[in-house]
Amino acid sequence: MDLLQAMKISGTALTAQRAKLNVISENLANNETTRTENGQPYRRKMVVFAQQPVEPFKAVLAREQEEAMGVEVADIVESREDFRLVYNPNHPDADPNTGYVSMPNVDIITEMADMMTARRAYDASVTAMNNTKSMILRALEIGK
Repeated sequence: MDLLQAMKISGTALTAQRAKLNVISENLANNETTRTENGQPYRRKMVVFAQQPVEPFKAVLAREQEEAMGVEVADIVESREDFRLVYNPNHPDADPNTGYVSMPNVDIITEMADMMTARRAYDASVTAMNNTKSMILRALEIGK
């Protein structure tokens, strides 16, 4: 694998983790949203990653294909977990018979753990990219 290809792979990881952080932010922001456009409480969203082929620099020049995989966001899916029920008969969305309100299925602790994991993966990709850049610069200094 050449060094430019390593940079591309790290770049795909940065993009994917940024998308995951955006979804986590949306989940946290809608933690108390009891009514969305479809009339139901907000449903937690989760990011699904998949492999993404990364075309190496040599292949661009010579049009040969080597296998190298990056990562991409394949889909963003809604959680099928049940909504939380909270007793609050004064809430406008409360069930008139029981007084319970259906709240989003977002767990703040789970979201914070996912956010820390995504951030560390993002930081690891930045470190890998910086190390690759450093190797490229050292390789250029060899010719001096």
